Amino acid sequence: MELVSGSVSVWVSTDHEEIENVAKQFGAQVHRRSSEVSKDSSTSLDAIIEFLNYHNEVDIIGNIQATSPCLHPTDLQKVADMIREEGYDSVFSVVRRHQFRWSEIQKGVREVTEPLNLNPAKRPRRQDWDGELYENGSFYFAKRHLIEMGYLQGGKMAYYEMRAEHSVDIDVDIDWPIAEQRVLRYGYFGKEKLKEIKLLVCNIDGCLTNGHIYVSGDQKEIISYDIKDAIGINLLKKSGIEVRLISERACSKPTLAALKLDCKMEVNVSDKLAIIDEWRKEMGLCWKEVAYLGNEVSDEECLKKVGLSGVPADACSTAQKAVGYICKCNGGRGAIREFAEHIFLLMEKVNNSCQK
Repeated sequence: MELVSGSVSVWVSTDHEEIENVAKQFGAQVHRRSSEVSKDSSTSLDAIIEFLNYHNEVDIIGNIQATSPCLHPTDLQKVADMIREEGYDSVFSVVRRHQFRWSEIQKGVREVTEPLNLNPAKRPRRQDWDGELYENGSFYFAKRHLIEMGYLQGGKMAYYEMRAEHSVDIDVDIDWPIAEQRVLRYGYFGKEKLKEIKLLVCNIDGCLTNGHIYVSGDQKEIISYDIKDAIGINLLKKSGIEVRLISERACSKPTLAALKLDCKMEVNVSDKLAIIDEWRKEMGLCWKEVAYLGNEVSDEECLKKVGLSGVPADACSTAQKAVGYICKCNGGRGAIREFAEHIFLLMEKVNNSCQK
């Protein structure tokens, strides 16, 4: 993000074509990094300085880290005002933590550790201690002259304390699942009010099943599904969410009935979107209240149209690019159960926002 004489524009700095396409799709402008600042050893500051060399009109830079997915625009607006209206040269994000720190002892050294921020004889309770402020790396705002001197922090400095639930940093692989849960509960989903999901439509082949079809000796079709997915469907129905199944293949209805899922099904469908639109109107729903789990190219339109979309981990690349959520489970191996949990987390967010 950069500020020019009071106006704001959003830029994504990248050397990757796919990232560039996604950035433009969401309305951002793109600065194509040179190879000199795209190395593993390159810093954010290197990329920002290169950007400024091409944009003399920029007065203030807001460096927003892609590894902090829980940022809210209101925080960024307040920080921009701190620089423009309160005269700060740089402002950076911090979070308050309540952690007792001790001095580190090197291996093989016979020393005793010492407390760094507490008196062990008078250990305070968490609620009686203000804690300490730590940089969380979410963003760094600075004036142009400071960056040209090689600094992201300096001059008249200030910190901006973020709420703990918004302070998420993805550093190692294990941070991903934590970040995903945090974003669902506390992330920013735009100005439009979230809608509660009332209908889930699931593609039978490759989502409910793994896509394999078995044929018995008497030429009868046999399919299999994971009991976890059946549990997921039942949990959704108990929570008041209608679940319906769809397939473009002429599936055997007796075979599907034998699954005993008690869901309305439509098979041999040539236009899935038309059928879902029909169901939506029948239930009096808007598209934001519909969720869809698909896995094929033929699901792309549906995935883009609904309010909440998902695919199994082994879905085709076209389907994966069209969705908001990619399951860790494969089709027929727990993907529906996982997507159900995703829906429940989002519904919790909807309910929490309604109570505020």
